Amino acid sequence: MMRKWYCMTCDFVFDEALGLPEFGIEPGTNFESLPDDWLCPECGSPKDYFELRDEE
Repeated sequence: MMRKWYCMTCDFVFDEALGLPEFGIEPGTNFESLPDDWLCPECGSPKDYFELRDEE
């Protein structure tokens, strides 16, 4: 199951199903597979500023 991770700083959503092809991250990439030094493309927050939220 693909999940969505939210930046706690700017609410940017990393959707595993969509990836970020414009940044070289293929659709279907798990959040945990992103490099530890990956940063939010919107605000530059580190990976540990993202949280998994339950879908409503």
